Amino acid sequence: MNVCIRQFKTAVAAARSCRRWVHTSVQTMTEEQIAERKYASSIVHGRSEHPAFYHPRTHHVPVALIHLRSYFPELLDQFVHFTTHTAAALAVPISKPAHLPTQRSLWTVIKSPFVHKKAQENFERRVHKRLIKAWDADEEVVERMVKYLETHSMAGVGMRVVRWQRAPVGVGQQKLEAVMSQMRPPPQTRAEKVKALGEEIVKQELASAEAQTATELVLPASPAEAPKASS
Repeated sequence: MNVCIRQFKTAVAAARSCRRWVHTSVQTMTEEQIAERKYASSIVHGRSEHPAFYHPRTHHVPVALIHLRSYFPELLDQFVHFTTHTAAALAVPISKPAHLPTQRSLWTVIKSPFVHKKAQENFERRVHKRLIKAWDADEEVVERMVKYLETHSMAGVGMRVVRWQRAPVGVGQQKLEAVMSQMRPPPQTRAEKVKALGEEIVKQELASAEAQTATELVLPASPAEAPKASS
C-alpha cells in the first residue's frame, strides 16, 4: 500500500513539474520561434491543456460553419477545445467559440389523475450550443478536418457542419454559353438549298395546276345544258 502511494505521489510530482516546464517554455517563446510550421511540427507535452493557437486569417473567405450542441456543457466545452486544437494542427484559421442562446424546453406532467390533478411535476431540458467559423482553407483540408472530428466524435455532443464550395473563375460564362447554344436556332440554309427548294415547290404547283385543268376538261356537260333533239 505504501509503495502504491509513493508511486502515485511521484507521478503527480512529475506531471506538475512537466506542466510547469511547458508553461514556462511556451511563455518564453517569441513570435518568431512559435511560427506555424515549427509549432505544429514540434512535440509539446501537455499542449492539449493550453488554449489552441488561432491562425490569422489571410483572405477572410468563409469556408465552413461548425455547430455543436449538447445537453451537458462540460462535454460540449471539452469537444470545442478538441475542435480548436484540430483546426490549429491543420492550419485552418477559425474564430473563437461563440456561445449561442441556450434552448430551453419545459414540460408539466401530472403525477396522479383524477382528484390528485394538482400534484404536477415540471421537467426542463436545456440544449447548449456553440458555433465555430472557419476561413481561408482548401476544400480537401476542410473535408479532412470534418472526417477527423466525426471519427473522434464524443458521445452526448452533436455536430452539424455547413460548408461552402468555391467554383472556378469563369464558370458562369461557360454555363451561359452552354445554355445559349442550346437555345440558339439552327444556322440558316445556304442559297443553293433555298433555290432548289423553291424550284421543287414551283414544279409541285405546276403539276397540281395541270392536273386540275385536265379534270375540268374531262367532266361531261350537265343534262340541262345539253341541246334539244329536233322533232
